[in-house]
Amino acid sequence: MFDLFRSRDKAVRFLLTGLLLLVALSMVTYLIPSYGSGDRGQDSVIAEIGRENLTMREAQFSIQNMLRGRSVPPDMVSLYVPQIIEQMINERILAYEAQRLGLKASDEDTFNAIRTSIPQLFPDGKFVGKESYAAFLAQQNLSIPEYESEMSRLVLFAKLRQILVEGTVVSNRQIEQEYKRRSDKVKIQYVSLSPDKLKSEVQVSPAEMRDYFEKNRNGFPMPEKRTLSILVIDQAKVEQTFSPSDADLQKMYDADKDRFRTPERAKVRHILLTTTGKSAAEEAKIKAQAEDLLKQIKAGGDFAELARKNSQDPGSAVKGGDLDWIVRGQTVKAFENTAFSLQPKEISGLVKTEYGYHIIQVLDHEQAHLTPFDEVKSQLGAEYRKQRGNQMIQDLIDKSQAALKANPQDPDKVARDLNLPTPMKVDSIAPGDPIPGIGVNRDFEQSITGLQKNEVSQPVAVPPNRVLMAAVTNVIPTHPATFEEAQNRIRVTLERQKLDQLVARRADELVTKANSTGGDLEKAAKSLGLELKTPPEFDRAGAVEGLGPASSINDAFTRPSGSVFGPIPVQGNRIVVKVVSHVPADMSELAAQRSAIRDELKSKIAVERYQLFEVGVREQLIKDGKVKIHQDVINRLIANYRG
Repeated sequence: MFDLFRSRDKAVRFLLTGLLLLVALSMVTYLIPSYGSGDRGQDSVIAEIGRENLTMREAQFSIQNMLRGRSVPPDMVSLYVPQIIEQMINERILAYEAQRLGLKASDEDTFNAIRTSIPQLFPDGKFVGKESYAAFLAQQNLSIPEYESEMSRLVLFAKLRQILVEGTVVSNRQIEQEYKRRSDKVKIQYVSLSPDKLKSEVQVSPAEMRDYFEKNRNGFPMPEKRTLSILVIDQAKVEQTFSPSDADLQKMYDADKDRFRTPERAKVRHILLTTTGKSAAEEAKIKAQAEDLLKQIKAGGDFAELARKNSQDPGSAVKGGDLDWIVRGQTVKAFENTAFSLQPKEISGLVKTEYGYHIIQVLDHEQAHLTPFDEVKSQLGAEYRKQRGNQMIQDLIDKSQAALKANPQDPDKVARDLNLPTPMKVDSIAPGDPIPGIGVNRDFEQSITGLQKNEVSQPVAVPPNRVLMAAVTNVIPTHPATFEEAQNRIRVTLERQKLDQLVARRADELVTKANSTGGDLEKAAKSLGLELKTPPEFDRAGAVEGLGPASSINDAFTRPSGSVFGPIPVQGNRIVVKVVSHVPADMSELAAQRSAIRDELKSKIAVERYQLFEVGVREQLIKDGKVKIHQDVINRLIANYRG
């Protein structure tokens, strides 16, 4: 195989189809796991495919790479592990079946697969050499033989899939049916019944609430609550405790003078008429236009207004041509030379650059200078306070946490000793409850979860630039709610139930009335004081004005004109629909779309065929004893990633 690399300074002519590229890229997770721990895991066999084994080690490599790449949230890994194992087994089975059918992976095929999946081995089309190749694979805990064996299997797998795709045939009838399905349109009328508009008609009595509570006592547990004393460290207030002297600030200034040096600069605005890509004749017209604009400006015309109307520099035209301050080296040379030679308020002649013709005005010009200390004194003061504040904050956090843990019963004393504000008292806070002045903060909520009385939370940063620490002064355990504690939730539950029932009754009544009047939805809606809407016609891929995607009312495409159906739930409302008419597809457009539709159908059918083939091959090989899957090993591997 290495000899093949040495003989390929030019690209080989034989390439597998784009399918191989896609498969190679998807399989690189398995082939290059990027896991450098050196631990290859257990070699328990997951599946036996012909004379080859798929081991737990190989599966672990793939899973570890997935975790290392953070492509899946850690708490979702256990859901993906079975799918990864299943995919690896199926790919090995199909490669085995490809060999049985007489397909082969030549060295040339394997070379192209490697070149596709690891292009960095071929800078400028040339192979980096065996040593670099081996070193690259070694970093991934792979040897050259291991990797090339896997790539050969990949080639077989890809060739088999290619055969299945190439054998797919799509008839003209199928293309026409799909075109009609996509292009047919429908015109409807609809009535939307909104629960919000019927809320005022729903009433819940105290007797109903009490009866519901007695029947569902266990349905209203009260969550665990905590009473807290919260220490607040506010960075802005800490910073204000520092008052730097002029000597402190002068020292900062002297140590970092380069930061306050300003290079020579010019405040500029311009008008640009572009000549890029223009012919000589066109450029002559543009120059004449620029000369006319220059005359208007010289005659007292409003530079900013002329720039807004005529300049073709999209970044500055809307600002009246203003480029703000520029320094040398920031623009092209011809523009720079003119801008830095003009006096303030002076207007240039036409300036030609590679972009086109410019008219430049310098509004101000400053020579290089060092900004005086007095001008940056307030800035330095803010920086001084922030630096000292950051240092003090960390010290306060450490001291506060230690003091609270030593004396959680008296947070007020801790605050006094450290010159902090009096702790905030929060009574009976449950998960999801807002904290006064803070709101709902998930990080803080997590920091107090599970804490018992007299325990202290970890420090938590909350906006704007504050740190909270809480001492738990009381814990109220979970308990069944009393009627008084549960009545608000009961009221909401009963109101929702009654409202749903009311909306459903009104919708059913509307459908019944419409059908009793020969499908006259407009008349039925009017009799019930409801609004009828008639959106523009739409196809399956379109949207219904006022409702959203057409998929929400797919039945409209299959029901006959004049029919009324519903109610159906859409965006929280109940919708009753009448099919007004069907608009047949414009068959004159089929010819332009035929090829694209054929390719899409072919791909869809090929995927379905491939899936059926995959299942059939697997079942047959298991039945013939050519494939053995060890579910106990798989279960053991999956269990390692649970919890």
